[in-house]
Amino acid sequence: MWIQEPIMFDVAYRLARRIVIAIVGATVLAVGIAMMVLPGPAFIVIPIGLGILGLEFAWARRWLKAAKDKAEAALAMARSATSTGPGPGSAPPPGTSPQ
Repeated sequence: MWIQEPIMFDVAYRLARRIVIAIVGATVLAVGIAMMVLPGPAFIVIPIGLGILGLEFAWARRWLKAAKDKAEAALAMARSATSTGPGPGSAPPPGTSPQ
């Protein structure tokens, strides 16, 4: 019976770890979602919650990757919009003559 005890301990440890990660991750994710309407850094807390949940759950890893991809696309779009300069309908800066 001494072989069965470590196996049971391992199963209990894995289950307890999964439950703790689920509770902590879900709590952090819920706080982040609440921060979307309350004051706070929701766009920082939500990925942290998904990262915690992603330690044990594949769906959370997929959501985190999708959110990261969308954030990178938005950042690239914002960078390209600011690097092109003024748009075609904008007025020249004050003190300069139009060409």
